[in-house]
Amino acid sequence: MSSYEERKCELSRKTKETEIRLSLDIDGKGESRIKLSDVFLRHMLETLVRYAEFDLDLDATGDIEHHLAEDVAITLGRAVREAIGERPIRRVSSAVVPMDEALVLVAVDLVDRPFVNVEVPDIMYEHFLRSFAMDLRATIHSQIIRGQDDHHLIEATFKALGLCLGDATRLAEKVISTKSRVEWKRR
Repeated sequence: MSSYEERKCELSRKTKETEIRLSLDIDGKGESRIKLSDVFLRHMLETLVRYAEFDLDLDATGDIEHHLAEDVAITLGRAVREAIGERPIRRVSSAVVPMDEALVLVAVDLVDRPFVNVEVPDIMYEHFLRSFAMDLRATIHSQIIRGQDDHHLIEATFKALGLCLGDATRLAEKVISTKSRVEWKRR
């Protein structure tokens, strides 16, 4: 094993409702190539990876917007988790992001205990964040501090989440936990 492992993941997920292929590099430059029919979701994903400094190549099709958003979130969450690997990371991060009249706080813990308490003005994006967190196995909180424009509130949330993910996935010198590293064994 080399002293530097690439933290990348390639995944595909196919169901009767959706087909998703993605390539993710969490040590990237914030570049994306996203083929997705939902223009606003594409914009939010581009925002997320730009602020996280992840590179994402995504091609996704689906029957309806709900299925597409949910399955993209599941696949992206799993890809981030797999790309992190076993090396110690910073794990916890928070960010407050302004966007015009909007001000949003996001906090994450990549702790392997999924929990979501998010405040976003669109049920689709609440569902996206919940699905993403469950497969990433992360704790994600978001709170709207102020704002009226739904677009700005959702985008500020994705910017803050991107900043948090970029910071929390950075390599650390040691495992940051009172439990140390969790070891699993099959019986």
